[in-house]
Amino acid sequence: MRLKALKYVFAVLVLTFPSAFALAQGGNASGKTMPHADALWQLAPAAGRLLHGVYPGGTTGYEDDITPKSLRAYTRAVGRRVAWVMFSNNWFSNRNFPLKTARWIRQHKSTPYVRLMLRSDTEQDHREPVFTLDAIVRGDFDADLAKWGQQAARFATPVISEFGTEMNGSWFPWNARWNGRRQGAKLFRGAYRHIIDVTRAAGAGNVIWVFHVNNADYPMKNWNRFEKYYPGDDYIDWLGVSIYSMQAPYDTEKTGFVKSLPKVMTRFNRMAPDKPVIVAEFGTDVHNSREPAAIWADGALRLMLGRRWPNLIGFSWWNETWENDDDPTRNTDMRVQSSAPLARVFREHLATSRVQNHP
Repeated sequence: MRLKALKYVFAVLVLTFPSAFALAQGGNASGKTMPHADALWQLAPAAGRLLHGVYPGGTTGYEDDITPKSLRAYTRAVGRRVAWVMFSNNWFSNRNFPLKTARWIRQHKSTPYVRLMLRSDTEQDHREPVFTLDAIVRGDFDADLAKWGQQAARFATPVISEFGTEMNGSWFPWNARWNGRRQGAKLFRGAYRHIIDVTRAAGAGNVIWVFHVNNADYPMKNWNRFEKYYPGDDYIDWLGVSIYSMQAPYDTEKTGFVKSLPKVMTRFNRMAPDKPVIVAEFGTDVHNSREPAAIWADGALRLMLGRRWPNLIGFSWWNETWENDDDPTRNTDMRVQSSAPLARVFREHLATSRVQNHP
């Protein structure tokens, strides 16, 4: 049976037997590799529910140093546990599957969401010197990818992962700006397919792969439309999108979530109508008075929980603070715990029966 057909069968089972998802936290005591369809089944929410996740924030800005303390700070603020916890796996520091972090996330009854970042540093707007798309396709990192896949398989319970975060944004090195406007998107498709092929061959059927775009194409050129980067239905399990408004207290350019998400959903549903969708990242600075965070988040949560799109299955807030310069008053802060009005909005919306902590 084709993978697409298997997904359909398990989707029907999910809607019929939602209680079966309690299996997700039990793991695979035998240590055997998990069939991909089982991982999809275990991570699907019950009918009419949305999964609630978070990037809980780190201390260095590398996005790979999250802690149980940062997760607890967020969950205390919003009053609910989370279905997944997002973080980065930066290959400039470690090419192994991040087992230690994944384990403590699982201990908190959540699923690890690993941003597989094949990059040499966290600086933006430059060409990647080592982990190029060409090198990935050529197989230069196959041994590392196979080892990563073997380690992920031994984790034995579902993992969410993505490569090429926000690839339609020119700030990341996997964007076609840095890989050729004519062939860049094709190279990206090939690299992502190669990563999935190698890790699946190593046994990592428990990994759910996400195609994670920015809500708008930057630059807004035909060669950079996110559809051109899509690896295809046989490779991608979920579609994801980032929607941010103010990314600093001094920013002046607003991004309306309630206008942006419908546009993305229309494009997603044309590109891959059978795929589940998540708002993988959303957030806005809590100290920017031009776009009050509580009002912005209220509109976002109200829209998502309104169930306008049956294939929208979850969302996660980017709960981070970082320095922009030497003036602490200009620091970015998107943490829910930093704003009582924002925390109230989250508590009110997450208290509804439409939000699910974990499948």
